[in-house]
Amino acid sequence: PVMKSGNGGNIVHISSRTGQKSEGGDSAYAASKAGLIRFVESAAQEFKEAKININCVLPTTIDTDANRKAMPNADFSKWLSTEDLANVILFLCSSGARVINGSAIPTFGLL
Repeated sequence: PVMKSGNGGNIVHISSRTGQKSEGGDSAYAASKAGLIRFVESAAQEFKEAKININCVLPTTIDTDANRKAMPNADFSKWLSTEDLANVILFLCSSGARVINGSAIPTFGLL
């Protein structure tokens, strides 16, 4: 309600590359991430008149301590850094991204 009655704003959801293409074995996760992408597209249209931009990012594996522990044999150099992901999100919340609405932004790192 505050965004709708104010000067608008930006919402950025975190989906996943898996929401666009699954490698199998993760059907529930893939469906939830694909559903989020469709939600973003729909909500962006619903709230555009209120000057609320709604987008999502589609990261691959993010380089976190938890992921390193869960996948110790992976090539961490190919993973998306938290800083790079944050920079994309900050851009989507900036005035420079005011024409981006309802988009799913690939943030695939070096994969």
